[in-house]
Amino acid sequence: MRYWKVRWHHEFAEEPIAIYSEIGPDDYETRRVEEFGDGRLGWADQDREHGGTSLAYTEFGDIEEVREQPEFSALVITEREFDAVWRRAVESS
Repeated sequence: MRYWKVRWHHEFAEEPIAIYSEIGPDDYETRRVEEFGDGRLGWADQDREHGGTSLAYTEFGDIEEVREQPEFSALVITEREFDAVWRRAVESS
């Protein structure tokens, strides 16, 4: 598994400012958390969706491809960091 945190730099109130992704060995997302500017958290896994968040049903490539786009800042995070955000999102729903 791979874990990413992607910050999206924009001015759209209804779009997330941070996206946390768990990416499986097949390069598809298995869990996702979206953090919004007002503090809301949306989340999704392969069976459930909450807060308007859904998985990206496209293959994830290399994080460098995301980093090359000026509207994004992308970091590799640990499983522990992802799980902490995931628990917070699910518990707040």
